[in-house]
Amino acid sequence: MGAASRGSSSWWAQSVVSSWRVGSLVHCPFCRHPDSRVVDSRTTDDGAAIRRRRQCPDCTRRFTTVESCSLMVIKRSGVTEPFSRTKVINGVRKACQGRPVTEDALALLGQRVEEALRATGNAELSTHDVGLAILGPLQELDLVAYLRFASVYRAFDSLEDFEAAIAELRVHPEVPTPAGARE
Repeated sequence: MGAASRGSSSWWAQSVVSSWRVGSLVHCPFCRHPDSRVVDSRTTDDGAAIRRRRQCPDCTRRFTTVESCSLMVIKRSGVTEPFSRTKVINGVRKACQGRPVTEDALALLGQRVEEALRATGNAELSTHDVGLAILGPLQELDLVAYLRFASVYRAFDSLEDFEAAIAELRVHPEVPTPAGARE
């Protein structure tokens, strides 16, 4: 079998393997054998998923599975949607506008927020939990951006709200953690 056809069949196996899963067994997408052996496991997507290279004991062909836990966000309206690191970064980018914050720093912040949310062990989180998870890394990154974000997140509507937030930063410089986070 040529390299080109091996590559395309590997792609095919990746795209259909989820339909062959039964319980903890992963059926071979080529011969439908009810089991497979894990040859290699690696984390991917900054630790959000596990990529496993598998081999069928019957036909000996190899295929790849990608396993991840979905993290769902419950919005104020009650609608549930998948967590989006991109949405977090875009929201924080607005607060960082005009500040000396790099794209790499924003990407790292997004990763830290997602890791903190996954560390809670909850599959569903509220938008409040997401906002709280953003505050800590953002406070460490840039205090002005933190105040901008906090003013929207906490719905500041007066100068006294800003003054109270600044006073709180001076008295309690520790970083808040999301509800249910494991220390």
